[in-house]
Amino acid sequence: MLRLTLQGMRARWVTFTGSFVALALGVGLIAATGLALAATFQAPHRGPERFAAAPVVVRATDTLRVSTPIGERTQRLADPRAVPAEVAAELAPLGRTIEDRTFPVSYASVGGEDGEGAAAAGHPWSVAAATPYRLTDGRAPRTPGEVVVAVATRERDRSGGGVAVGDRVRVVTPAGADNRTVVGTVAATDFETPVFFTDAEAAQLSPRIDALVVHADAAAVRKVVRGIGSGIDVLTGDERRRADPDPDRDSEALVSVNALLGTAAGITCFVSVFVVASTFAFAVAQRRREFGLLRTAGATARQIRRTVFAEAVLVAVPASAAGCLLGAVGAPPLAAWMVDSGVAPSWFAIGDQTWPLHTAFWTGLCVAMAGVLTSSWRAGRIKPTEALREAALDNGTMPPSRWLLGALLLLAGLGLLVWSLATDPGEALKRKTYITRPMLLIVGFALYAPVLVPPLVRLVTWLPARLPGATGLLARENAATGVRRTSAVAAPVLITVALAASLLGTTATINEAKATEAATQTTADYVVAAPGEKGGLPAPFVTRAQSIPGAAVSASRSTAVTVLEEGVALVRSEARAVDPAALAAVSRLPVASGRVADLDDGGIVVNEEWLTRTVGQRVRVWLGDGREVTLRIVAVLRTGTGGNGVYVTPRNAPGAPVDRVDVAVRDGADATAVDAALREAGAVTRTTVLTKDEWLARSHPRSSESTRLGLLLILGIALLYTGIALANTLVMATSDRVGDLAVLRLTGATKPQVLRLVAAEALVVVAVGSLLGAAVAGLNLLGLRGALALLSVRSPLVVPWGGLGAMVAASAVLAVLAAVIPALTALRTRPVEHAGTRE
Repeated sequence: MLRLTLQGMRARWVTFTGSFVALALGVGLIAATGLALAATFQAPHRGPERFAAAPVVVRATDTLRVSTPIGERTQRLADPRAVPAEVAAELAPLGRTIEDRTFPVSYASVGGEDGEGAAAAGHPWSVAAATPYRLTDGRAPRTPGEVVVAVATRERDRSGGGVAVGDRVRVVTPAGADNRTVVGTVAATDFETPVFFTDAEAAQLSPRIDALVVHADAAAVRKVVRGIGSGIDVLTGDERRRADPDPDRDSEALVSVNALLGTAAGITCFVSVFVVASTFAFAVAQRRREFGLLRTAGATARQIRRTVFAEAVLVAVPASAAGCLLGAVGAPPLAAWMVDSGVAPSWFAIGDQTWPLHTAFWTGLCVAMAGVLTSSWRAGRIKPTEALREAALDNGTMPPSRWLLGALLLLAGLGLLVWSLATDPGEALKRKTYITRPMLLIVGFALYAPVLVPPLVRLVTWLPARLPGATGLLARENAATGVRRTSAVAAPVLITVALAASLLGTTATINEAKATEAATQTTADYVVAAPGEKGGLPAPFVTRAQSIPGAAVSASRSTAVTVLEEGVALVRSEARAVDPAALAAVSRLPVASGRVADLDDGGIVVNEEWLTRTVGQRVRVWLGDGREVTLRIVAVLRTGTGGNGVYVTPRNAPGAPVDRVDVAVRDGADATAVDAALREAGAVTRTTVLTKDEWLARSHPRSSESTRLGLLLILGIALLYTGIALANTLVMATSDRVGDLAVLRLTGATKPQVLRLVAAEALVVVAVGSLLGAAVAGLNLLGLRGALALLSVRSPLVVPWGGLGAMVAASAVLAVLAAVIPALTALRTRPVEHAGTRE
């Protein structure tokens, strides 16, 4: 049997080469994305950065810890408390103590472009001794109005446009904007951009003490702190990293990369498995006549199956090994592209993990075996005469097992859709949902291809078959009767169109829905937001805005509240601290029950995602600074697209700065005067004032750069593979039809006529695959539209017609080339030499 197997492989080298290429590329994609995904599981270890030279750091705890029946649960605090002044006084006798203050600032050269300038962090100069910052030029600040700034090495050259000693810069602090003189520079770091002031001025700008650097024995410091009370951390050694700016930035940066690569790996694995299984099944189906002859010659069903599996192993083992090699070579460039495009942090690189290669190898081998399992079992079961009769024509019948499996997958996809709409419509807006659901439908439609292909072919070719000439008619009959061939070639097109339309259309629709929701809820004419996530607006700007005649102004703060749900889950919700009367003048919140106007210091506004959401109920929460309070629910907001957060009063967010100001022109007021006064306040304090439309365009873009790059990564890898698979399958199918093409030539068809027929068949198959993919995408998008309607979000579906049209056109061009080139090669030989050779 081994000799027979090798002879069969030599005779059908094109088919086996196509199977090898499909499997090698599929395994390579799984290996490459797997290696990149494995590199996201652990962030690099870093020691203390900002306080690397500090012996002991004392700061208020930034972590909420709650005991539950299943152990302690923790959450990061949004607004950690300041270090009490009494702690600094008690620690002073132990040794030299330096008070550290951190506050948001920005600066730009005087005379430069208007705007907020470069975002930075203000500090007192005395704390620089405990940090890596050392003067590279100039001196320390001595009087108010003098600052030391960080300068990158390349900026020290005046020709590069950097800041140098003696320059005048416009610095925006919580107290407003002033011109200051740069008297010194320090080397820049990658964890913050510092601006140093004199100690006295820093204390005036930010009175709260954020940390203490203590030059004393750590045990003595802990003893003093324990005597004062809880809520204060004493940090030494590697624990000092907790006092660094954003100490979890490395792990947090990997969260988004992990989610992106996890999605890419899942889609890549699905596409690879789908295409490889389809290709191997088609390769076996091409040989039905050969199997019929072997059965007639006396081969048993077991021998047929053993031959098919032996061929699959001989192809799959080297192909999987080659794929692992391709993945190992391709993973580093993938990681480099992610770094260069800003998707991954600068230090991201492929590690030395090998388990993704093992996973990819065995996945490829198992998928290849699964791909030939059904076809070989069917080929071995039928009788010899039935095998020869069936080989002459695809009858489109399907075994009961295929009917059952296809029905289960379609019912699963549609059932999950209906279930989510009935129980949790917001689930449809989550990435894992709108990615996995199309996969079930894609496989379900592919399993029903023998039933769906003939009517779709007749639909697509209804007009061409009625045009003069035989090309349209022959293309229809060839595509409709060669169901297995048509299904195998249409499979890559189906998955391309379905995935692209589902992902692009869903993300675009969700982005549009979020922008529509924000526009509906915001009735303000102007929105002024602080730059960055933890910045604040200058107090002088807020004061001037609130004093503008004819303007309704709402100044709000970003914070967070944490609730313990079901006694074991510590859930943090983003919140805003607002004045309810001012908020009502600039917003229209989607209230499901209660009244936002009833919000007071003892109340809270929640949304429908909260477990406790009955108006009048009291709920225990922890505020942004860690205080535990019990608040009364005064209103419940609809869930919407997930952006409807929680509202409390400013008293319940004492450590949060004002970071957003909404301004509406009152009825009857002079809109021009309000606009001029607001923009003057922004110019004086270097604060950017945006109209509502400008703010929406910035904060709710229809397509953000990160989203675009993420989709490019996810779809680019998968669609490149499906394009190659389409060409590969067409080469296999066309090369197997040289006998048919020779018969056409012997009946009088010219070479151009034969080539036109081959091209027309390829276009018909692409059209069939596109229709099946469009059906999958349509079901997915209609489910999303229903979810948005149930969430009370009125937003249209966004269908990426341009992108889909480009993909279908590219598939059509690729299909025509992949079909015509092998046919052209076959037509170079005399027709009589090919006629009947494949029989």
